[in-house]
Amino acid sequence: MKTGDKAPSFISTDQDGKEISLEEFRGKKLAIYFYPKDDTPGCTEQACNLSDNYDALKKAGYELIGISVDDEKSHRKFADKFNLPFRLVADVDKKIVEDYGVWVEKNMYGKTYMGTARKTFIIDENGVISNIIEKVNTKEHTAQILG
Repeated sequence: MKTGDKAPSFISTDQDGKEISLEEFRGKKLAIYFYPKDDTPGCTEQACNLSDNYDALKKAGYELIGISVDDEKSHRKFADKFNLPFRLVADVDKKIVEDYGVWVEKNMYGKTYMGTARKTFIIDENGVISNIIEKVNTKEHTAQILG
């Protein structure tokens, strides 16, 4: 995926089991942030930064969703624990992460495995990717989106 590409369409469910799709954000600016796992240190830091600054994102005209391969129950627990005001999308079949090219080989302590790359896509009102944040700063992610 690159800037200028049409954002891949998706339909999934959020932490409440409600259907969510890219199409429902048509006509709005959308920040989709992909993250590795609910309730881990970096992912919590990132989600809390976005939550703390959610009003600023909304004021700037952004809708915000987080996507990981965790299930609805995990997302619900994570959202409740940190009082997250935005929707978390469950991508348990890994279709969305694969379509966006963020399901990648990772390496930790010399061991390779497949996982979700931390990356954010800014989608314009017409469904086109206007920016991709490749190097996410979990502590300052809102500033990166608004930047």
